[in-house]
Amino acid sequence: MPQISFFYGIIILMNFSDHAPAHFHAWYGDYKIIVSIKDGIVKGEMPARALRMILEWLDIHRDELMECWDRAQRGEALGKIEPLR
Repeated sequence: MPQISFFYGIIILMNFSDHAPAHFHAWYGDYKIIVSIKDGIVKGEMPARALRMILEWLDIHRDELMECWDRAQRGEALGKIEPLR
């Protein structure tokens, strides 16, 4: 699963040819979640502070994430997205 961003110990990943709806995976220590790009719905558990940062990052980079999703569906290189600063 390619890593597309990393910030504050949070790893953001996206699978190639993954199932709909468009989403990304976020890992932080032993915690793992799946986040819907369109509406920010979260599946899984994450510490509150890390989750707030992930959702803030999503709001900033939603368009770029959809571009990555489209590339992943075509099996193309995903590239990187700027971390939360």
